[in-house]
Amino acid sequence: MFLGTFTPRLDEKGRLILPAKFRSELADGLVITRGQERCLYVFSETEFAQMHQRLRSAPLASKQARDYLRVFLSGAHPETPDKQSRVTIPQNLREYAGLDRELAVIGAGSRAEIWDAEAWQTYLAAQEAAFSEIEEEVIPGMF
Repeated sequence: MFLGTFTPRLDEKGRLILPAKFRSELADGLVITRGQERCLYVFSETEFAQMHQRLRSAPLASKQARDYLRVFLSGAHPETPDKQSRVTIPQNLREYAGLDRELAVIGAGSRAEIWDAEAWQTYLAAQEAAFSEIEEEVIPGMF
């Protein structure tokens, strides 16, 4: 499970050193792809394969499903960390997420997310206010 927030830097070659707490889960390979809210999602190869199986059940007759699959899967990029636990984020994904040198890598349960540090702070500030004001059950069975 991916948990926590980390603040690594992107090097001049577009490489990121994976947070130490995520390395064992991602050591054998990972997939980086477009996420929602202009971040990048990072899945272990195993988790991505399971997700792909679920995605395959989406009805081809649904335009919304086709659109989602195209955007999500066309950006998918497999990577294997090098000996220094670095992965290269392709230029098209760096542009999509607006990544500069300063990053925020957050744990989101079954995946990690990579954000531009400033974009993450802006998003978090807006969501923390909404989070504290939630009055109804958002996730069934929670609270």
